[in-house]
Amino acid sequence: MFAYIVRRLLLIIPTLVIILLVNFVIVQAAPGGPVEQAIAHLQGIGGGSVGGSSGDGISGGSRASRGLDPKLIKDIERQYGFDKPAPERLWLMLKNYAHLDFGNSFFRGKSVIDLILEKMPVTISLGLWATLITYLVSIPLGIRKAVRHGSSFDVWSSTAIVIGYAMPAFLFAMFLIVVFAGGTSLNWFPVRGLVSENFEELSTVGKIADYFWHLVLPVTSLVIGGFATLTILTKNSFLNEITRQYVVTARAKGLSERRVLYGHVFRNAMLLVISGIPQAFIAVFFAGSLLIEVIFSLDGLGRMSYEAALSRDYPVVFGSLFIFTLFGLLIKLIGDLCYTLVDPRIDFAARNA
Repeated sequence: MFAYIVRRLLLIIPTLVIILLVNFVIVQAAPGGPVEQAIAHLQGIGGGSVGGSSGDGISGGSRASRGLDPKLIKDIERQYGFDKPAPERLWLMLKNYAHLDFGNSFFRGKSVIDLILEKMPVTISLGLWATLITYLVSIPLGIRKAVRHGSSFDVWSSTAIVIGYAMPAFLFAMFLIVVFAGGTSLNWFPVRGLVSENFEELSTVGKIADYFWHLVLPVTSLVIGGFATLTILTKNSFLNEITRQYVVTARAKGLSERRVLYGHVFRNAMLLVISGIPQAFIAVFFAGSLLIEVIFSLDGLGRMSYEAALSRDYPVVFGSLFIFTLFGLLIKLIGDLCYTLVDPRIDFAARNA
């Protein structure tokens, strides 16, 4: 097992390098880079209408730089590091990333690592609580539906699950705002920020209550989609295992239904559920939180990365990509290790993975 973990950790390095390389090449071909953005700002025009490629700066005769001093353009290119050829910029970036130095944001006046640490609590709060609640509710509910398959409980709960699955998270978020956040006569929950403005003045209990009070609507919005998927997955996994021969044998030996369910079926049925933990966590933690952060005015990593991509703030874009990829790979490794906790018969040390 130790050799398997070391092998997987070593594979993270080339994976990160390849992902950064591919995205670096794509970025070089994308028009409207930071140099063009700065020139457009000086000329008082929108950055989105600026032509040219971001790969090698701005040529003195291009439309974007027309009427500006060539020396000023060279200074702008030097400020953003575009006075160097692309291969040299790539090498410098990889060398700095090896020391976890992500550079400074072009437009925010802070280092990328400080920005990530500043936004991380919001994204962690949304992703962690949404994932935790989803699994704490979906697994027991899926088991219950499998045990009572075909009953009225299974039918009406399946109806509610299908409705939840069909409703996008952002649409459900707006529905919650309309119903519970001032859109009607009910104004129970806030719709802005992770804490109140007077958070520092509250007692310890008050701070905890205020924190969770602000999380109710955004976390509920994130849970609705994953909750439906995981519940159906758990139910189908248990139904598939319940019909197997070893379950019939265990019942024939006189074991109680609870012992059969949780002592034999649970371990095998949960393997499929556990295999989906990394994907579910990554989806909620990174992808699913973007619209929720925008709707509820939460300043997290998803929103920061989106704004950085629009403004061509490349240090923030690549720094966020590095962190997202690293976390994703580590979460996948943790998901594999969880297999052995549920079923010790699985031996990754015997696999060439």
